[in-house]
Amino acid sequence: MKKIKKAVFPVAGFGSRFLPATKAQPKEMLPVVDKPLIQYAVEEAVEAGITEMVFITGRNKRAIEDHFDTAYELESELESAGKQALLDLVRNVIPSNITCIYIRQPAALGLGHAVLCARPVVGDEPFAVLLADDLMDVRPGQPSVTAQMIALYEQEGASIVAVQEVLREFTNQYGIVSGSPYKENVERMLGIVEKPSPELAPSTLAVAGRYVLSGKIFAYLEKLGKGSGGEIQLTDGIAAMLKDEAVYAYRCDAMRYDCGSKLGYLKASVALGLRHPDVGVEFAKYLRELMRDIK
Repeated sequence: MKKIKKAVFPVAGFGSRFLPATKAQPKEMLPVVDKPLIQYAVEEAVEAGITEMVFITGRNKRAIEDHFDTAYELESELESAGKQALLDLVRNVIPSNITCIYIRQPAALGLGHAVLCARPVVGDEPFAVLLADDLMDVRPGQPSVTAQMIALYEQEGASIVAVQEVLREFTNQYGIVSGSPYKENVERMLGIVEKPSPELAPSTLAVAGRYVLSGKIFAYLEKLGKGSGGEIQLTDGIAAMLKDEAVYAYRCDAMRYDCGSKLGYLKASVALGLRHPDVGVEFAKYLRELMRDIK
């Protein structure tokens, strides 16, 4: 079985829910405390042993490329000023053994189309897909969600989709999975549908922004027409693949923050801010005082 060494990051979206903040910068570059969302996702992939990061980009996404590139002028300035700690921080945004590849998505045709754009680089290899909007926070010492899923893929030799329970009233915001119990925290998928209304949703198991997919998915995506929202949906490609081979839904062990929404983004900022070694204690003190004043 081929080792998973490639991860795809679909980052071509407009980030319209965060306008005007995202008018001139990618939503993936919005910071949670002191790191942009995309860096959290890349660090998760690196921790899982992935060495090739494939970014599916669009217009106004140059900041992502610049973030993972060498900043010669900044490094020179920091070095001249003797700011070694900041210099090390800038130089270690991404490990030196990691390769970053950027592919432009020519039109906003959906997540399935974005993943299909990675085919020339990925080929027929298995690969991971990480949506930076979903910040997956694991307990200290616990493997990242992507690492958990790759371990399961290596056991089963089949595609894996991360899922978590949501309230039925929110099923129209997610891809929703139906399945049958397979083993602890894992179900064999029977179906998957994009954003069903609560009354039509087959379950409350929602896709959680992480996938480990067989390279065979590309053949199914290539044959798809436009689905929900007039876009080529990754869920439709997975549904088609289900007819020919097993796909598993993994109830991932992590706190998921939907940073594509304002509330989820604020929750992530507070949770990670409270744990930050530089500001966590003072931030907690401030929040206690704030809540006391509100009461």
